[in-house]
Amino acid sequence: MSGHGSVCLLLLACLCSAQDKVAPNPAPGPAAAEAKPDRRTDLNLLGKTDTGSGESRRNENVQFNPIDNNALKELNVRIGTTATLVQEFQADRGYFSAEFGNKPTAPPHAADAKSASGVHGSFYETHGNSVFAARSFFQAGSVKPARDNDYGFTAGATPWRAGSVSFEGSQQKIRGSVNGNILVPRADERTPLTSDPAARAIVVRFLSAFPADLPNRTDVDARALNTNAPQRIDTSNGSIRLDQRRGSRDRFTLQYSYTDQVVDAFQLLAGQNPDTTTRSHSARATWNRALGANTLTSLTAAFDRTRSLIVPEPNAVGPTVSFGNALEGLGPSSDLPIDRAQNRFRYAGQVRRVQGLHSWTAGGEMARRQVNGAEVSSRRGVLYFRNDFGRDAITNFRLGVPSRFSTGIGGFHRGFRNWEYQFYAGDTWRVRPNLTLSYGIRYQPVTGIKEVNGLTPIPYGCDCNNFAPRFGLAYRMNGRKGVLRAAYGTDYGEIYPVTFQQLRWNPPLVLKLEIQTPNLVNPFASLGPADLRPDARSTVFDLSSNLTTPYSHQYNFMWEPAISRRWRLQFGYLGSRSHKLLIFWPTNRAQPVQGIEQTTATINLRRPRTDHFEIRRILNGSRGYYDAARASLAVANWHGLDLDAAYWFGKAIDLGAAYTNTAAGEDALQARSQSEFNTQQDLKGLSPFDQTHAFLLRAAYVTPALKGRARPVGRWNLSWVNLVKSGAPFDVFSGSDGPGYGNVDGAAGDRPNILDPVILGRTISDPDTSRALLPRSAFGYIRPTEQRGNLGRSVFRRGGISNVNAAMSRNWTLGAEKTLTFRAESINLFNTPQFAAPGRDLSAQNFGQITNTLNDGRAFRLLLRFRF
Repeated sequence: MSGHGSVCLLLLACLCSAQDKVAPNPAPGPAAAEAKPDRRTDLNLLGKTDTGSGESRRNENVQFNPIDNNALKELNVRIGTTATLVQEFQADRGYFSAEFGNKPTAPPHAADAKSASGVHGSFYETHGNSVFAARSFFQAGSVKPARDNDYGFTAGATPWRAGSVSFEGSQQKIRGSVNGNILVPRADERTPLTSDPAARAIVVRFLSAFPADLPNRTDVDARALNTNAPQRIDTSNGSIRLDQRRGSRDRFTLQYSYTDQVVDAFQLLAGQNPDTTTRSHSARATWNRALGANTLTSLTAAFDRTRSLIVPEPNAVGPTVSFGNALEGLGPSSDLPIDRAQNRFRYAGQVRRVQGLHSWTAGGEMARRQVNGAEVSSRRGVLYFRNDFGRDAITNFRLGVPSRFSTGIGGFHRGFRNWEYQFYAGDTWRVRPNLTLSYGIRYQPVTGIKEVNGLTPIPYGCDCNNFAPRFGLAYRMNGRKGVLRAAYGTDYGEIYPVTFQQLRWNPPLVLKLEIQTPNLVNPFASLGPADLRPDARSTVFDLSSNLTTPYSHQYNFMWEPAISRRWRLQFGYLGSRSHKLLIFWPTNRAQPVQGIEQTTATINLRRPRTDHFEIRRILNGSRGYYDAARASLAVANWHGLDLDAAYWFGKAIDLGAAYTNTAAGEDALQARSQSEFNTQQDLKGLSPFDQTHAFLLRAAYVTPALKGRARPVGRWNLSWVNLVKSGAPFDVFSGSDGPGYGNVDGAAGDRPNILDPVILGRTISDPDTSRALLPRSAFGYIRPTEQRGNLGRSVFRRGGISNVNAAMSRNWTLGAEKTLTFRAESINLFNTPQFAAPGRDLSAQNFGQITNTLNDGRAFRLLLRFRF
């Protein structure tokens, strides 16, 4: 961003703010605050770990592109969700997916700042070092040098009457190596077999992208290489806030925050992962005004901007190259590079009033979203080497014989605009001293999206009937019977900008070509001038004309028996039914045609519509079902012990796509049915984040104060977090669409037939027994003319989670209002691996073998903080 742009944003920061939420008191407080955003998932930040929830450090070798909601999806699959009871569905908040532990959305009013008089603040430094780290499960050799430094400050002051100013700043610098297993060619597979000099040169170039090292974990897989690669992550955060009261009725708040992350990604093989830059600006201006003792109004103007730049590493070979999981794929994903800037202008108002036994809330918000930039689809080209032509994928690669080539050509830069609205009203009514009712309604119309230069028509008008009622009650029973609570709410999600913007890849400005059995040296050799005209045959994206916003019905029931002041017990049941979830259906697939051979080469001849290749439909084609029972116990300061324990038992099912699905990118690949017919029946199964059992224990104990020589061991805070969860489900695939393996319809996602149903439902959690529990002999390939295999979706589970994080800390008083804190923390204290799913492609050599972990080895962090 230019210097002028930064100055403008800083000036806008002087027009921004926040405020806080009010309990139903005799007088209203400030407006409901915007929940502090989870910057990690909101901005897809890397290098973060929520140790307080029992998470261990992520294995960075499990890569994802930090864009859209990919960080949330990665967390859902790796850690799972948290069954969350909602005591009251407040009218001014959106609770879509809150049952899974996600924060409700709220108006852009920020929390009320409680400023202390004089000058106050803190400095801190957190350090992690590989000296204290343990090897991960599959790591060969010693831990490579690494360090993690996180440091920052806070400062606040009241420099003038009724005014306060505060600053925050921090930086995190991660320097280290990522360890992982990749599949590389054996020594006898590192020479080309093709006799064509030009094709031979390309095969040699692709082979040179693999490390020179030969496989060193042949106990895992004959081609498994455990290796390391350096990675650098730099993250900076800064914010400034100004509060000013004017008289007894008015308060003004200006706030600005900035986040920057630059990732120089690891490359276990040349060009494996993209380098990323993420920059975010957020500004708020809020005016709170009291209209008498019982009424408070709030007005906020806000501006948020996020710039995401994701580019291939300079040593990438060019195209994305897939070997059907026989070898590690080359190059980053085919949707790169991405250069996106998203601006969001938000304007919100709210009125809160207490009148007798009623606490009323009403308000609304309008937002203007701008999405600008260039986003590609297969512009670099994608080559697929598969088990095909009677040979395995590696042999086809060495011969220079790909099964398929996909590419996109044309202009990809676009600018999209749309308006978002929400209006709400609600009341909390204290009917009797022991009975409270709440009720409200939200209205969230979604308007059409436009391309500013008219380059991409989007056939979408307005989804204008999005009314979301909610109600709840709380009833206190006699004696120790406690409190009963019940709540219901309808909530709407969103249609993501990335969902709409896929239409930029449609003709006539962009052609997406699918070439079967291409020539490696010149994949376009089989095409003529007519095949490259704007009206030529192409893959197209078809946005459903009746696309609507996904929504869910949520329900909660809670019982909180009265045990004692310090002990709180809660039993609850929660669930949701989510409708109109977004999904991507690839249609116009090749069908069996009498007289045409069922081979890869004839796929385009056998498509029903000869004017297109694949027709990629974007529609509301999925539903989600979730139910869970939860019990929790909280103990406060019982002989120095604080305890928070929770167990939940649940089940999540969907029809191929869950609530996070954008119907774009990787989501489009995850929700592919085996055939374009009977799609919902084929895809119905457990959600990717389904976990039957989960237990979370958080405990903290303060050692007693001691005297004399024992004084140093007194007043230490010892904390412990233990997370135990069942494993999430995974699929088994045929591994190839070619004859003898799949249905040869030109789309991935074929599943085999199950020959031994005894193995269904098994948990595959140990590398030593994984192949015995998931034997290749239990499956059989389908015949080419069969539409699908009879194996269901998500019928096996990977290993679960059993992680412990522990810490010890102590405060020392250095004088008046000055303290020093030391904290030592261990992440994954017992160095317990969380195994990934085994090899899932039946045609691959590593089928059934666990070759990776989702978490890293044990690590320690040390913190020193000074407050004044």
